[in-house]
Amino acid sequence: TDEPLGIPALLIASLPLDTARRHPAPGPLTDFLVQRAADAYAELLAAWHPVTTATLDLVPGPLGKGPLDGALREAILDRLPRVAFLAPAVPSEDLPALRPIEAEVAEGAGADTVAVLAEVFPTLLPAGLERRPELRTLGIGRVPLTEAIDRLAGVDRAPSWWWRLYDSLAGVDPDRLTGLPVPLAETAEGARVRTTIGPRQVLLPQDRTPAELTRLGLKVAHPEAAHPLLEKLGALPATPRAVLTTPQVRAAVAASLDVGEIWDEDADTLDAEELADTVLALVRDAELEPGDEPWLGALALPDEDGELSPAGELVLPASPFAAVMRPDELAYVDTELAARWGERPLAACGVLATFALVRATDVVLDPDEVEPRESDYPEPDDAGLLDAVDVWCEDVLDRLPPTHVPPVATEIVAVRDLDLVDDDCWPQALALLAQPPLRDALTQPVRVLLPDGTTETVRPYTAWWLRDHPVLDGRRPAGLRAEGSDPLLAGLYDSADATGFDDEQVLRALGVRTSVAALLDEPGGAAELLTRLADPAREVTAVQLHALYTALADLDPEQVTLPDELRAVVDGTLVVVDASEALVADAPDLLPLTAGTPLLPVAPSRAADLADLFQVRRLSEAVEAEVTTVGEEHDVPPSVHALLGPATPASYIEHDELRAAGTELDWRHTPDGVLHASTLEGVAAGLAWAAGQWPRRFEVAALLEDPSRTTELARDRWFD
Repeated sequence: TDEPLGIPALLIASLPLDTARRHPAPGPLTDFLVQRAADAYAELLAAWHPVTTATLDLVPGPLGKGPLDGALREAILDRLPRVAFLAPAVPSEDLPALRPIEAEVAEGAGADTVAVLAEVFPTLLPAGLERRPELRTLGIGRVPLTEAIDRLAGVDRAPSWWWRLYDSLAGVDPDRLTGLPVPLAETAEGARVRTTIGPRQVLLPQDRTPAELTRLGLKVAHPEAAHPLLEKLGALPATPRAVLTTPQVRAAVAASLDVGEIWDEDADTLDAEELADTVLALVRDAELEPGDEPWLGALALPDEDGELSPAGELVLPASPFAAVMRPDELAYVDTELAARWGERPLAACGVLATFALVRATDVVLDPDEVEPRESDYPEPDDAGLLDAVDVWCEDVLDRLPPTHVPPVATEIVAVRDLDLVDDDCWPQALALLAQPPLRDALTQPVRVLLPDGTTETVRPYTAWWLRDHPVLDGRRPAGLRAEGSDPLLAGLYDSADATGFDDEQVLRALGVRTSVAALLDEPGGAAELLTRLADPAREVTAVQLHALYTALADLDPEQVTLPDELRAVVDGTLVVVDASEALVADAPDLLPLTAGTPLLPVAPSRAADLADLFQVRRLSEAVEAEVTTVGEEHDVPPSVHALLGPATPASYIEHDELRAAGTELDWRHTPDGVLHASTLEGVAAGLAWAAGQWPRRFEVAALLEDPSRTTELARDRWFD
C-alpha cells in the first residue's frame, strides 16, 4: 500500500483496504489488528537481546505519519511503560532489564556516580540519557542528584562504598552535596556503621586522632570513608586544635566537674579522669600556649588532696607562681598528674605556672557594669575577674572629659591574681611581670574611644593596681621617685634606686614619680604633694618650695582640697605651720616687717593665684606699712627709663631715714604707687619692682651709681 509507517520495524499484516486498495480501511477490524500489532511490537522489545541502551532507539515517537501510523504508535506507547526492555545502570541476573514505569534517571550525575548509586538504587538507568526524548515519551522518572543524595540517608553500606561515592562526586558543585551522608567511626567493635547528614560538624580522622573522641559525642568520619571531598564540603581534619574547639569538647570541659549532666546515664562516656587525659593530650599535640584557649580553665583536674577543681584555680607545684603566692591561697595540682604531663599542657589549660592574663575588648567604662565578680574559670573577655576593676574604671573616668555616654576601652590586657602575691615576694613577682607577654600589660597604655570619636590613652589596669600597693621594698611605687627624675621631687619622695628592681620602663609604668607636672596632672596629685610638703620629716629647700608653690598656683582651686597645714618660711627656716597663719609673700619691700611670720614663696605673677588656691591672705594685704618720715622727690634718670620701660615711675622720694610701721626700711612702694627709698640699692629695687622688672634691680643700681655705664650696660643687654 501507500500507507506510511514510521516505526523502526516492518509490519506484515492483512488489513482491510479501501476501494482504491491504496490505504487500510478504517473500522473495527483495522483497530483490532492495530492492537495485535502493538502487542507484537511490545513482545519484540521484551525479547530483545542483548539489553542495552540502544533499545531506546526502538521507542517510537508520539507523532505518526498517517492515521494508521499514529494509531499504532499510540497503542505501542500505551504498552511499553510496562515492558521490561531498558538496560539498568548495573545489570544483574535478578534484574536484567527495567520497565519504564519503575526506571529512573539521575540528572546531573556522572557515569561513575550512577554506577555507585545503582548499587543502592538498582532501577537507575545509565548516565548520559537525560536528554533522550524517549524518556519523556515513556514517562520515565527524573531524579535530581540532590534528591538522590537525600535518599541515601540511613543507607547501610560499607565505608569503602561511601569512599567510592565521594570519589565519583569530586567535580560536582558543593552546593548540591550539602546533604551528603557521612559514615562515622564505630563506637564499639562490630557495631553497625552509623551515618550523619552533611559533612559539616564532621571531623576527618588523622594519624593520631584519639579513639575517645566518639565517646565525647564528636562526629568522626570512618577512616575508610575519609575522602578529600568531605573537607571541601566543610568537614574539618581532626587536628588537635580543631577537636579542642568543637562545641562538644567545650561543653564537656565546661561541665567536667559534673560529667553526668551532659550525657545520658547509659551512654558510653568518659569519666573526669579520662576526659582530663584526652583534653591534655589534645592540648599537648596542638602545642597550645597559656591563654590561647582560656575556656580550658574549667577543665576538672585533681588537686593535691585528690579533689576535683577547675584547672584555672590550681597552681603548678614548684612553678614561678607557686614561689610568689601566699601559702594556702590556691590548691596545687596533683603531683602525679603534674609529673606525667609537665608544665606546658597544664599551663595551657589554665593551671597557674606564672601570672595569667585577662583580655577583654570593647569594654564599656561604667563602674556599675565593670565590677569584680567570681568565676569558676577565666573567660577570655571577662574583665570582672580583675580585682578592683571598678575602682580603676572610676579613676580612668576622672582623667577623661565628662561625657553623657560612657567611653569604651578598645582592648584591656591585664594580669589577674595580683592580690595573691606574698608581700615578701614582690621582687620575684615584678621580675615575672617584666617578662613578655606580661610586660605589655604593665607598659602599654589602654586606648579609650570617646563618644565624639576622639581617643585618649590611660594607665593600664595592671600598672594602676601595682602603683598603690607596697610592691617595691614594702613601699608603694607612687611614693617613690625615679633616678634622675625632677629635682623638685627630691626629699619629698624616696629614691627608687635601691629597691632591688631596676627596670626603668616598668618602674615608670608603675607610677614611680618622674616630674612635678606629671604628679599634678593626676587626680589627687596636688593633695598628695601638699601632704608630703606638710610632713616635717620631708626635707625641702627654700628654692624647691618656691618652685613647687609656683607650679601649684596654676591649678584650678575647685580641683584642690584645701590643706590644714602648709610648709612655709619663717625667718629663713622652713617649718610646717597652720594654713590659716601663712601669708603669700608678694611684696619684697615688706619682708623686714615679717619677723616670725610664715611666708609662702612664689613667683610674683602667681602670688594672687596661690592665695586664692589656699584661701590665705597676701603679705601686701595683711601688713599695713604707712611711711611716717618725710623725703625729697627726685626724677628718675632717662637711662633707667630706657632700661625698665614705660612702666617705670617718673619720680621717687628719697629719705635720709625711711620708717614705716615703726621699722626702718630701704624702700617702700605704697599702694598708691609712690616709691620711697633711703638707699641707692633701695631706689634700684623699688624702681625695678614698680616697673615689673625685678631681676633688673642690680643693673639699675649700677646705672644710678655711675650713669656713664649706660652704653656698657646697654651692650651687655644684647645677651639677655
